[in-house]
Amino acid sequence: MSKNLFVVGTGTDIGKTYVTGLMLKKLREGKQSAAYYKAAMSGNDRRPDGSLIPGDALHVKSVSGIEQPLEEMCPYVYETAVSPHLAARMEGSPVDMERVLEGFDAVCGRYDYVTAEGSGGILCPLRFDGQELWLEDFIKARDMHCLMIADAGLGTINSVVLTAEYMKARQIPVKGIIFNRYQPGNVLHEDNLFMCEYRTGLKVLACVKNGDTELDIPLELLEALYE
Repeated sequence: MSKNLFVVGTGTDIGKTYVTGLMLKKLREGKQSAAYYKAAMSGNDRRPDGSLIPGDALHVKSVSGIEQPLEEMCPYVYETAVSPHLAARMEGSPVDMERVLEGFDAVCGRYDYVTAEGSGGILCPLRFDGQELWLEDFIKARDMHCLMIADAGLGTINSVVLTAEYMKARQIPVKGIIFNRYQPGNVLHEDNLFMCEYRTGLKVLACVKNGDTELDIPLELLEALYE
């Protein structure tokens, strides 16, 4: 059975998918059998035949070079760029936990390291139509440990600390933080790193700069994040 890690963001469009692609690339280059999974994906384009392209999954596959088929990566793909619960209400096909877990377990049975990525932040609703399903329900269903991705810029102290405190209150373990869009020498970014570590007790494990094609973290440390 695989070792797993859940990538959660402090919000939307902070670079979870970008960082996840670099993580899987490092695992693949380290000769590890690595795979990607996302329960629900919104804001996707259509192919000429009308089928939806799972954009985040395609990005991760392209960047990382993993051989995993796109069809394994995400059971629910929506066109509308809104939260999955609303996209499902607008387009149909609401997220079903049993299907999500079946797909996830199948991937875990075929690969050694599975990285699951969240949609939006930790409070993202996957379904809300008389039946409630939240991102944390998926995390808890498989007792996954998490890695937090945060933007290095203005406002990140608030978003990082609130996310960390919420997850602590919900007894969801967090292994550490990765800063995205980090600028070495930027006083704000450097202070944000210090303050986030100070207020959360979590370590910033790596800093990703715009345009980075490699994740600056030892392979052994990355592997150790997976449980």
